Amino acid sequence: MELQIRQAREADAEAVIGIWNPIIGAGVYSALDTPLTLESERAYIMNFPSRGVFLVAERLENRRVVGFQAIEPFATYTHAFDHVGVVGTCVDLGLRRCGIGTHLARASFEEARRKGYEKLFTYIRADNDGGLRFYEKRGFRVVGIARKHAKVKGQYVDSVFVEIFI
Repeated sequence: MELQIRQAREADAEAVIGIWNPIIGAGVYSALDTPLTLESERAYIMNFPSRGVFLVAERLENRRVVGFQAIEPFATYTHAFDHVGVVGTCVDLGLRRCGIGTHLARASFEEARRKGYEKLFTYIRADNDGGLRFYEKRGFRVVGIARKHAKVKGQYVDSVFVEIFI
């Protein structure tokens, strides 16, 4: 599959929620439990931090967005964490393990370095083995576990915290 990795645009909001909402609805890959709206995603993209990195993977054959990765500042209320970004990755449920996340990570991590990030951090549901493997293959290491960190569909879920120095 040939991909173009590019900056997210407001026009991508529908495609992004088309990827996100089935993941949220599955209730097993993300701690999010509330579907996103088109309006909220448009606002998110339009107000995305200037120091952030928000890339989409677009399939060249049909111009369909099939995944995205966002890196946001860890904190904006102090400069002590300016070198730390929080990363999130989503790939269309039907296209996982096709290399989309790998392509996104290569491009977004490079852009993050250019923007002054030195470390990326994220948390993954402890029962999301595929998500944890994805980040570990990129070089992330586990730094902790938060017990009962989320409550999804009435069940507590632990979160695994991972980081990488880029």
